[in-house]
Amino acid sequence: MDDSQLCRYSRHILLDELGIAGQERILQSHALVIGAGGLGSPAALYLASAGVGTLTLADGDTVDATNLQRQILHTEARVGQAKAASGAQSLGEVNAAVRVVPLHERLAGEALEARVAAADVVLDCSDNFTTRYAINRACVRSRTPFVSGAAIRFGGQVSVFNFSHPDSPCYHCLFPDGQPVSEDRCSVTGVFAPLTGIVGSLQAAEALKLLAGIGTLLIGRLLLVDVLSQTFRTVTFGKDPACSVCSGKTPNA
Repeated sequence: MDDSQLCRYSRHILLDELGIAGQERILQSHALVIGAGGLGSPAALYLASAGVGTLTLADGDTVDATNLQRQILHTEARVGQAKAASGAQSLGEVNAAVRVVPLHERLAGEALEARVAAADVVLDCSDNFTTRYAINRACVRSRTPFVSGAAIRFGGQVSVFNFSHPDSPCYHCLFPDGQPVSEDRCSVTGVFAPLTGIVGSLQAAEALKLLAGIGTLLIGRLLLVDVLSQTFRTVTFGKDPACSVCSGKTPNA
């Protein structure tokens, strides 16, 4: 690090658990944030402010007035713009040294596989199970760790999936595809604005810990947040030995 970086990241460097070595690892890392909305906004802002070397921001949507209540990457002046481009502009204003790669597309198929494989960590800030399952499959194949987050109404959840640990479950172990799940959308049910900030910030914290190699991650644990009662609780879960995604077995095996 040069003198300007030592100054900028001094409050990180002062942390014994992080120090210069941990900050160096952050500076040299590549994070892929999928979704530049309510969760991706705070997550990406904290990753950029912390000095993540390369930040790829993927979102195929455009900024709408209804987004501004919680999606803090965007402004009134950018309504109608691609969220990825709007987000990249905000991140550049926070930290010009971070290389931001905006992708105005909904990543899927081979494009998703390639982007996931190129990243050191993936942050799933999407809002639907189809994308979450696709991200999980891509991360399992490339053994790329990812941080999952979700928020609706007044409740949110965060977990970490790290496939460098052989006993680490995947997202499919927690929420098996094909089982009944609630696919609530904030456009129908609503979402409390600060909740997305809390969950997105927790995702950023887990991603930075993972990149720096510090602390205990939410592997095999689902952190549940209820801001209406202001309570946090953790549910533990394990790897499904019959999981069709991460066990190597087919559903009928």
